[in-house]
Amino acid sequence: MRVGILGGGQLGRMLALSGYPLGLSFRFLDPSPEACAGQVGELVVGDYLDGEALARFAEGLDLVTYEFENVPVEAAQRLAEKLPVYPPPKALEIAQDRLAEKSFMQGLGVPTPPFRRVDTLEELREGLAEVGLPALLKTRRGGYDGKGQALVHSPEEAERAFHALGGQGLILEGFVPFHREVSLLAVRGLGGEVAFYPLVENRHQGGILRLSLAPAPGLTSKLQEKAEGYAQKALEALGYVGVLTLELFQVGEELLFNEMAPRVHNSGHWTIEGAETSQFENHLRALLGLPLGSTAPRGHSAMANLIGVKPDFREALALPGLHLHWYGKAVRPGRKVGHITLRRDTWEDLAQDLPHLLALAQAPEPV
Repeated sequence: MRVGILGGGQLGRMLALSGYPLGLSFRFLDPSPEACAGQVGELVVGDYLDGEALARFAEGLDLVTYEFENVPVEAAQRLAEKLPVYPPPKALEIAQDRLAEKSFMQGLGVPTPPFRRVDTLEELREGLAEVGLPALLKTRRGGYDGKGQALVHSPEEAERAFHALGGQGLILEGFVPFHREVSLLAVRGLGGEVAFYPLVENRHQGGILRLSLAPAPGLTSKLQEKAEGYAQKALEALGYVGVLTLELFQVGEELLFNEMAPRVHNSGHWTIEGAETSQFENHLRALLGLPLGSTAPRGHSAMANLIGVKPDFREALALPGLHLHWYGKAVRPGRKVGHITLRRDTWEDLAQDLPHLLALAQAPEPV
């Protein structure tokens, strides 16, 4: 069976690597001839909306998925007229608009921070009066890893940010004094069966994920059940197939929805070594209608992104229980070029070796 993947980055690369043991083959569509997934599968170079490129990509495929949520919805819709596309393009459409995704989740009864559409200065002023300060002003579309947003503390600062972000197509969100950021990876199969990974604690710097701890330290069954309930509602409402990631704010024992990603996710990289079945394999199992694999963790894991740095491979691999993933990308500042995962049987053992992991990744100490 041949699977097509829209996008040729590291997530597509890891999907292919997990799918080869299942007897699958892969083809990627990406605008860049340097897309790193092209090192492990056939790469069609072309724009996502180029009809000729889409036709070459689709020829002989059995189904299509995507590895990032900024694929043009129109491309997914065109392909869906010819062959199965999972997750459904509707999920892609909602996830591409921060206003749409928060409205969608709120409509399911899932709590979110206060938010307001902003297309004019008057709407900005009204929104500030409604959600209060400080607040986050964001572009509704595009932007990732902290791009396309500004934390504002005064009306004057908000107006400057409004102009800097383009003056329309924005969303204003109330700032949440959260305890920590967590994410839940959920997977739903063709037959409607579902599975959930344990909640993961995520720590960012400059808007970029630096460290994930799985399961989240101090995780309670109440918190896990709450997150699973949120995801279950979204999966069913969308008729979803594949992995869906919810990014959440934890405030005490409450969870507020922040964003969703209709794909495998950076905060799930730990599952390759740290879970019975990786998120990548389970995504493919779901698409193929195969039984979902166990999501049970194998002890405790920490995953650190390698951002603009290449560690000493010999030093890294000398640490027992460490696993190195290098994406085959050129190193440049701010670019995710790999990740390292450290697994231990207990949280206490993992916490003891965490400074070593962070030093290898040249990441800051967690706070």
